[in-house]
Amino acid sequence: MAKTSIRTLPTPQERLIEASRQVALVVGASLFVALCARITIPLMPLTPIPLTVQNLGVLLVGMLLGSRRGFAALALYLVEGAVGLPVFNPTGLGGVAQLFGPTGGFLMAYPLVAFLAGFIFERVGLYIFLAAEVIKVMFAAAIAVRWSRTARR
Repeated sequence: MAKTSIRTLPTPQERLIEASRQVALVVGASLFVALCARITIPLMPLTPIPLTVQNLGVLLVGMLLGSRRGFAALALYLVEGAVGLPVFNPTGLGGVAQLFGPTGGFLMAYPLVAFLAGFIFERVGLYIFLAAEVIKVMFAAAIAVRWSRTARR
């Protein structure tokens, strides 16, 4: 005996609840990135751009929310910062000035980075390659440190 499934159309209330859930996810993700931006290590003698956990937040949002919602969350994050909300790292100028300052390029790329991370994660088993990428980054950093020490001598 074959099982049949009956698919019902969502009611207006169910659609509203789902839309509210999606909006809450996007807003929450933008606030998560804002919290990540508050964890800052200044690198002032070397560069005006501080080291933050913000990049990790952008990648996590993209992978966990997917390409479209991740893009929306980071676009919202930029709008929040542009209107003056304190969502960017606290060492910066804040507002629109921060978008056009030394960190502006990083900030403007965040929606695209979240989209790309989500897009790849939705289609490719990114987690399989993650360990190899971490090892490659550590190897490249070790070579760069060694190279700079040798160049100073």
